[in-house]
Amino acid sequence: MSSSIVELTIYKPEHLESMNKFSLPNEQIQFTALPTDILEVTEGQHRIVILSHGQPVGFFILHATDRVKEYTDNKHALLLTALSINHSEQGKGYAKMGMQRLKYFVNQTFPNYNEIVLAVNHKNLAAQKLYEKVGYIDTGRRKIGSIGEQYIYSYPI
Repeated sequence: MSSSIVELTIYKPEHLESMNKFSLPNEQIQFTALPTDILEVTEGQHRIVILSHGQPVGFFILHATDRVKEYTDNKHALLLTALSINHSEQGKGYAKMGMQRLKYFVNQTFPNYNEIVLAVNHKNLAAQKLYEKVGYIDTGRRKIGSIGEQYIYSYPI
């Protein structure tokens, strides 16, 4: 599958109908959130949609808020949270392709940033594998989240 069929874009109201149909199995919902759970964002939070052939298949948030300071000392870092791929679209490589497109997207859309950081739960092995495959590095830093230890990963832009 070519990564050219996947693109990242800032959320637009026309994405809402498709994103309202997103679902996740229980074993995944404990680690992330559905797009409909995050309709309200504050300044510095950017909802990003993963599109395949123009249709929403995934979603995440990039934070440029004080929350980033919990994960890195880099003032030019963005925090990635709530990555999810609609259950009916999983297994097609969309998460991997979306994360591979992220460097270009951030360079084009948020050029003042040079790092992406994220926290992944120690039990979420699938997410750890995904992030490592696309170049994220475990920083060795740890944070205790609502459901246990989280590993802090970094990706230079």
